[in-house]
Amino acid sequence: MATKRVKPLQTRTVARRAVQFAADKKAVDIVLLDMRKVTDIADYFLICTGVVDAHVRAIVDNIDHELSQLGWEPRHVEGRTQNRWVLVDYVDIIVHVLQPDARGYFAIERLWGDAARVKVKGVTD
Repeated sequence: MATKRVKPLQTRTVARRAVQFAADKKAVDIVLLDMRKVTDIADYFLICTGVVDAHVRAIVDNIDHELSQLGWEPRHVEGRTQNRWVLVDYVDIIVHVLQPDARGYFAIERLWGDAARVKVKGVTD
């Protein structure tokens, strides 16, 4: 069964809320990328850093808890055992929470450099 996609405005609003949920747990270097003109795998990528594995876990847990309150459940999660790079796929939004060394090594922003950065007032501006 195909996963139902939501309206773009709703997705953008939820992506911005996810940024705030990451910030609530003191995620650092938060970036929201608008992927719609670059790829069809997702509308938005949220990329942020957690300093250590417990911090990564806290960020991911908070985003997951808060998005589930909004009716968003992940389709797939990777990396929860080591918490070095956790990827949470919400279909229209993909969340990447990485430790600093992993973020530098994988350089997701550089890989998807054609994607527009979305400013979220008070967090990413």
